[in-house]
Amino acid sequence: MSVRVFLDTNIFVYANDRNEPKKQSIALDLIRNAMIDGIGVISYQVVQEFFNVVLVKAPRKMPYEEAALFLDRVFRRLSAVPSSLTLISEAMLTRERSQLSWYDSLIVSAAQQSGCNILYTEDLQDGQKFGALTIQNPFR
Repeated sequence: MSVRVFLDTNIFVYANDRNEPKKQSIALDLIRNAMIDGIGVISYQVVQEFFNVVLVKAPRKMPYEEAALFLDRVFRRLSAVPSSLTLISEAMLTRERSQLSWYDSLIVSAAQQSGCNILYTEDLQDGQKFGALTIQNPFR
């Protein structure tokens, strides 16, 4: 069985955060390995949340040219789970069963839908399982 990993938004945010050098290093390694090994998965939610943080919310906004480069060199090289009514339906069930937030339910459901074994995030409990999916907090 091949391993597939889902990378949550905070991985990409830390990869661009020079104020958190230890987390930045871990995040960059995760992204690099996921791309090199061809095992990385994201959802469009991750892309949207990332750009909302770096273009709108961050104290130092990412310039357009840098954002476009990141989109092309990173996000386009990872498998992407598209938004769909099926994904939303699965997220509704996940939320009902697990009492997760709506957006965390969408992330978990996208990771499951794409056959991921690991979801890298700091937003959920490290070691928590959702079927064959295991949550791993790489920053713990």
